[in-house]
Amino acid sequence: MFELDFAEDWDKFFKKLDKNDKNRIWKRIQKLEELDKARHLKHGFPFFIIESEQDRIAFKEKGKTREIMFAGNHKQYEKWHKSQ
Repeated sequence: MFELDFAEDWDKFFKKLDKNDKNRIWKRIQKLEELDKARHLKHGFPFFIIESEQDRIAFKEKGKTREIMFAGNHKQYEKWHKSQ
């Protein structure tokens, strides 16, 4: 079981989504406490990515803590990824 932590500006894009999208992504974030595996982002980035339909969640793993860095849709993810 993992503990969830949130980066300071993790919700920059998340708060722009409509209520249904927020609820769907929030449920997915809650599942990160128990999720065993996630795809590691390549090219030297220290992030893991969870994809669900058009939604993306990026997080870092430190021991038994997962720090949420980004949550939003695919288009927002592209903007966030380029800024990293």
